[in-house]
Amino acid sequence: MISKFESNKDLIQELTSSGARHVGNIASIITGTVAEVTREIGDWITDAIEMREAAAAAEKDAAAQRTADLSDDLDDDLDETPEPPRAQEDSATKPVHSERVAPSDVIDAEVIDPR
Repeated sequence: MISKFESNKDLIQELTSSGARHVGNIASIITGTVAEVTREIGDWITDAIEMREAAAAAEKDAAAQRTADLSDDLDDDLDETPEPPRAQEDSATKPVHSERVAPSDVIDAEVIDPR
């Protein structure tokens, strides 16, 4: 039979060992959580940086497009030979064609008295 002292020593040893395992598991959980949170925050900041760079690139492209459009407009204005104005058609010189309307083409309108 084991003595009370040896029994208490085994109990303390088992409690200390169990406590150390649980504290280690808790520390691993906290370490993993901190690592995941840090990774997510880093990804979020990376996304923000990429969006800012994309916005800057889009603004640069838009400015270049506006510059190209302005230079195209200026090139169009520098034509040396302007186009002559178009002559308007004289409706008095055109013959009037009479078209007969068939009775089947006529639609009777229904009039409703709004009282």
